[in-house]
Amino acid sequence: MNSPGENRALLNLMTWLSPAFPTGAFAYSHGIEWAVEDGSITDGATLLAWLEDIFRHGAGRMDAIFLRYAHRAAADHAALLSLAEQALATAPARERQQETAAQGAAFILAAAPWLPPALRELTDLPYPVAVGALTGAHAIAEDSATLALLQAFAGNLISAAVRLVPLGQNAGLAVLAALEPTLLAVAAETRAATLQDIGGAAFRADIAAMRHETQYTRLFRS
Repeated sequence: MNSPGENRALLNLMTWLSPAFPTGAFAYSHGIEWAVEDGSITDGATLLAWLEDIFRHGAGRMDAIFLRYAHRAAADHAALLSLAEQALATAPARERQQETAAQGAAFILAAAPWLPPALRELTDLPYPVAVGALTGAHAIAEDSATLALLQAFAGNLISAAVRLVPLGQNAGLAVLAALEPTLLAVAAETRAATLQDIGGAAFRADIAAMRHETQYTRLFRS
């Protein structure tokens, strides 16, 4: 049986990382809109391959590291601000930077009922830093917070692809299920990562984010 603290942590994670939590995540495709237009993503198999690269070699992995460090520095404002600067600096495109900054600001605003006083002044944290700081302040297990963030990120990207390709809901859920080993591996691999390990090699996804900025027809903001 879970302890009351564990149950409360679970409730918090389900609330804060739910698609219904108003961060505006539904408006961002993380470059997937261009990848669909380009023909790089056409079905569940190509979507899965694209997402595996993002999580193993791109923003998914970096977000997990930033969350872990923000979780550990939840009481250190200077460290959180430094992490925020680094997270914004590693965004490879303007819209990618806006994506993490806007979602982070919306997350802090929506999380006001749960914010401890020490975090209320930090309104400009990128999304993974904001989530890490709040979960750390509430003593929610770091591994659980990391996995929840990765799963929420994956769910949002799959939701965008379901609308764009289009894919059926069942096909989208099959991709999410097939992605679970990757999410678990990334969570495990980033546990001992340092800030020196920050970096990405998902070049196609980065190019997609840049190309999306000038795409003629757009439904998403990134």
